[in-house]
Amino acid sequence: MRFLLFVLLFLSFAYSLGLVLANNTDVGVNLLFSQAPTMNLGLLLILCLMLGIVIGILLALLIFRVLQNKWEISRLQKANANLQEQITQANIVIDRQANSPTVEEAVYGATAANVQDATADNLDEGTSLTKQKRDY
Repeated sequence: MRFLLFVLLFLSFAYSLGLVLANNTDVGVNLLFSQAPTMNLGLLLILCLMLGIVIGILLALLIFRVLQNKWEISRLQKANANLQEQITQANIVIDRQANSPTVEEAVYGATAANVQDATADNLDEGTSLTKQKRDY
């Protein structure tokens, strides 16, 4: 990796040197609101190239950060939707369990309170029947 970086730096230095040597005329730069002093055209090209590379890298990092945030937001929204679905399923299960018949309801067909009341009524009816039989 270091070797590759060294080769890239060497090639960029050689390219810069070639630009300076091939374009050795002095040029004045008009910046609309001010005038820059005359400078070598090759040096001006190198400065513009470096400035463009730096601005491009900064914008690429900024765009990558924005995309990374969008990806994370999307991932979190999917996780949120999944958790909401799990909550809904859990609420459905809780409602089913709350509304499902108890053992007494399943066996006797009534609620536990009704079973106890029915048992007490049966005992009362039994005593009253024996009283009725005895009275006849």
